[in-house]
Amino acid sequence: MSARTPRNAPQTIDETLELLAEADYVADRSLATVLFLSLKMKRPLFLEGEAGVGKTEIAKVLASALGRRLIRLQCYEGLDVSSAVYEWNYAAQMIEIRMEEAAGVDDREAMERNVFSERHLIRRPVMEALTGEAGAAPVFLIDELDRTDEAFEAFLLEILSDYQVSVPELGTIRAAEPPIVIITTNRTREIHDALKRRCLYHWVDYPDAERELEIVRRRVPEANQRLSREVVSYIQKLREIDLFKVPGVAESIDWASALTELDKIALDPETVSDTLGVLLKYQDDIARLQEGEGAKILEEVKAELSTAD
Repeated sequence: MSARTPRNAPQTIDETLELLAEADYVADRSLATVLFLSLKMKRPLFLEGEAGVGKTEIAKVLASALGRRLIRLQCYEGLDVSSAVYEWNYAAQMIEIRMEEAAGVDDREAMERNVFSERHLIRRPVMEALTGEAGAAPVFLIDELDRTDEAFEAFLLEILSDYQVSVPELGTIRAAEPPIVIITTNRTREIHDALKRRCLYHWVDYPDAERELEIVRRRVPEANQRLSREVVSYIQKLREIDLFKVPGVAESIDWASALTELDKIALDPETVSDTLGVLLKYQDDIARLQEGEGAKILEEVKAELSTAD
């Protein structure tokens, strides 16, 4: 992110709401409350919810609004310490050894200090998150923790307890100030209670129609107002039926953007059918809507909005 002067954390829940709104994140009061408490108590915030509801965006918005670095650890199956914390630059170390041998250096202790110096240390996200300056600690996003295995989760528990990492060759590296930690999970598996107990918890749900409309208007301000209302109403109804994967807020924004690029000012059956690939990501769901259910939902949307007008 661009270099900005770090801001102090908000001092009230209302200030937290304003901070998020400044970055076009439309949050409800319960989310603002737990985020405020997380910042005030310096506790990690554990966000759980379906994919696409805006969990990751909270960390991005917070980093931008507070003028802090955003450090992201994208979790995946098989994630290990060398990928998450640190590793040595072996190629550079070998060059160092060859150069010292060529120079006739025979002090093995001095050679070892040079080889295992910080200039040969490759800092991964966890270590980067622990090296922020006091008063400007970064926002550390641990994204989709449920994709990792329990062994890495246990290792992370130790990190979050003491905010330090031990490097055998260098010693212990401690955070001058604990980072602002945001952990997200899509609940594909349960996270151990021991880690959750160290965090404040919040379930991020799909927004109601009013809040989702405000989100779309902020993120796609060029969209026709009628179109935005129809998009939100249509997606709200999609979430009520049994789809393999219902669309999240991210898809609402994408769909409104795509329809605006097509110069649409309202939904029509042909356009809905042609653009379902923006909204849905599974062929079975797309086929189900194209077979008639999508047109039925559109009729309901048109009728309800006409009555409201």
